[in-house]
Amino acid sequence: MSLLKKLAWAGAFAGLALGAWSSGAAAQSADEIAAEAAKKYAGTEITVVWEAGLQSLDPLNFSGPMWEKLTGMKVKVIEVPTEEMFTKIMQEYRAGTGAYDALNVIPSWMPDLAKAGALEPLDAYVDKYKYRDELQKIAPTFRDNQMTVDGKIYGFPDDGDVFIMYYRKDVFADPQNQADFKAKFGYDLAPPTTWKQFDEIGQFLTDKFQPKMYGAAFFRQAPYAQLMFQERFRNEGGKFFDANTMKATVNSDIGVKVLTDMRNENKFMPPGVETWGFVENLAAFMSGQTAMTISWPPYGRWAAGYGQDEKALNWVPKTQIAGKVGYALPPGGHPQLALGFALSVASTSKHKDAAYLFIQWLNSEKISTERVQLPYTLRDPFRVSHYTDPTYLSRWPDAKDYLATLKQASETGLLDLSILQTDKYEEALRQGISALWSGEDPKAILDKIASQWDAITEKIGVDKQKAAYQGWAAKSGAYPQM
Repeated sequence: MSLLKKLAWAGAFAGLALGAWSSGAAAQSADEIAAEAAKKYAGTEITVVWEAGLQSLDPLNFSGPMWEKLTGMKVKVIEVPTEEMFTKIMQEYRAGTGAYDALNVIPSWMPDLAKAGALEPLDAYVDKYKYRDELQKIAPTFRDNQMTVDGKIYGFPDDGDVFIMYYRKDVFADPQNQADFKAKFGYDLAPPTTWKQFDEIGQFLTDKFQPKMYGAAFFRQAPYAQLMFQERFRNEGGKFFDANTMKATVNSDIGVKVLTDMRNENKFMPPGVETWGFVENLAAFMSGQTAMTISWPPYGRWAAGYGQDEKALNWVPKTQIAGKVGYALPPGGHPQLALGFALSVASTSKHKDAAYLFIQWLNSEKISTERVQLPYTLRDPFRVSHYTDPTYLSRWPDAKDYLATLKQASETGLLDLSILQTDKYEEALRQGISALWSGEDPKAILDKIASQWDAITEKIGVDKQKAAYQGWAAKSGAYPQM
């Protein structure tokens, strides 16, 4: 072989080898890129703020130890009750101590935190560590509505919270129940698609089965019930503000109807339901005391018996209804994407790259698929692939129906109200819900809430809040897309 040919062949082989190496490098997944880059920070300790309780078992027992094993970095978890997280994040930012590195942020807080300067913009890190492609695989509702403020990325959607209706499919399928119901109301007994149907079905089942079983129950404590009001109000056609004047419009006829109906529904629910929170409502449904409820995704997993042997879940009542639970969208078809979490980096962090790499790894397709299947941590599916993951689909016999409903809910769900100082507006709603259960007049309650909202808006600045509201209202999940 001539020298020229030898050189040509050598060049070809070198090109092939370089191409193969480049292809392999390009094929690295986001979790692999993050873990490899983080090895330079071995021995560094980052501090992450996480919701206290079950949620924190993710970094404490699962992801934190795994990350340390992969990278040599240590993860210190600061547990904070949800209701204190916003305040503590802001306090630390103003103090400027650098005590926090990575943060869990409820998406509705993001505009306030970002505009205050408490959150690090993430776009440069996303490009540096090649994460844009995997970010696009987050379910569109979460990706497009819970990630950016004014066009900049401030957090990665990391928890697909949404309200789902759970119902006793054995009760609904019973031939006698079906015949009796149709004879009375003229339509088939099926999961309700309107609140009128819900009221009729709930009352029918309560009349037939109480006190052994009631037609329905919800958590009624004010922090939960105000989210349900937000959902129902918009499903019925309500708007929170007049977009031109920024005057509150929650006290419209629609708002009054929703509050009135919410209170009337308590009459066919178990006695004392007005005081029920997450656990009381869960216990009633799991024991078979109620035929319908609406709640977050963990109810569906636990009702099926998934994770019931986990020590961390020993407080969850043992299910008596495994295999008997159906899943549906709540009446109206546009469920509340209630709360949820995004992963962010604190702007005052002394370890920003290290903190960023940890949240990229956590949020990546591979690692997040494992995390949303942990039975004890309350993280819910939020990536397109989570809804069709073969392992998740096989977790219990009806898991495929459960995941299909979550996917549908993510596509039609409604965002929490998210404007400047949202917490103050929601506090007025919470006070109003408490007044409702105390027997006050719905119209008077909503007039007071509207007055409080107008005062908050005036204090913030009408034009300033108008711009924030218009930005939120333009998002696909702000109001139902009819």
